[in-house]
Amino acid sequence: MADVTEITAPDIALRVLVYSHDAGTRDRVMTALGTRPHPDLPRLDYLEVATAAVVVDTMDAGGIDLVILDGETAPTGGLGLAKQLRDELDHVPPILVLIGRADDRWLADWSRADASVPHPIDPFRLRDAVTSLLAPT
Repeated sequence: MADVTEITAPDIALRVLVYSHDAGTRDRVMTALGTRPHPDLPRLDYLEVATAAVVVDTMDAGGIDLVILDGETAPTGGLGLAKQLRDELDHVPPILVLIGRADDRWLADWSRADASVPHPIDPFRLRDAVTSLLAPT
């Protein structure tokens, strides 16, 4: 009988861009999600971004699997940036926006974001939203 060798997939990671002018907000997002928010998802690698110009340049370059934008960022908010990305780029991965309050969901819809989570960040709600956006279809 021949030996059977188990073949495992390489350790694939999904690249997540986290945009906020506030380093504390970026840290809360990454801490809430951790490196593996769901056992069915690959691990997450984060790219922290503090300016809209770097978000646009990074998105132009490609290689991002999920974008998390803080709608409360100044001077360029994540809601306007989400709309800009959708309007200007041919391929945009799922976008999640952090909104100031749950009633601002209509702004997230206007921005064409795929999901929204209100501040303050609820780790369970954020994980559920990210898992639904990244779940294999």
